Amino acid sequence: MRIDFEHIVQIVEPNSRVLDVGCGDGELLAHLADQKNVVGYGIEKDPVGIQSCVERGVNIIEHDLNFGLARFPADSFDSVVMTETLQALDHPIDLLRELLRVAKRCIVTFPNMGHWRCRLQLLTRGRMPVSEHLPYEWYDTPNIHLCTFKDFDALCEVERVRVVERSQINGAQGRVNRASRASNLLATTGLYVLERAQ
Repeated sequence: MRIDFEHIVQIVEPNSRVLDVGCGDGELLAHLADQKNVVGYGIEKDPVGIQSCVERGVNIIEHDLNFGLARFPADSFDSVVMTETLQALDHPIDLLRELLRVAKRCIVTFPNMGHWRCRLQLLTRGRMPVSEHLPYEWYDTPNIHLCTFKDFDALCEVERVRVVERSQINGAQGRVNRASRASNLLATTGLYVLERAQ
């Protein structure tokens, strides 16, 4: 299981209602249902991912997140999870608002473009970074809104979103740590737990 999934399993409350947007093959939801007895639904648009969800027994809704979450009433879920999806959306800020409308708590992960290897590739090669974590060339990447920890922190401040937890994932070491001042430089992935302002 992916390291961010392992950490998310620790965060999600047992017996809660969870929506996983951009759920891929449903691995996280299946694990949450098994380990935490959650009632979960996944949203995915990729046919291969949808088929995998069906095979895993995950409740799946075929939907393009670029069209929002209007079909869900406010506070429909205890938690919403969105892993490695925010950067691939047309309007990430709009979906972030929607996530915090349908659930009080939101768990988001995204690749950190401030990681030192990304910076080094830009500096030495003068080209967009390609790495194990971001394996696409600039012309075929699904990632259209890449950001750094500092960028995401600034967005949360502007949107008045409360950051409950800010963690860094270091892919090379395969571990999750609390974010520090060096996270923007050292973390390959950010993991944020967010709540809407009271």
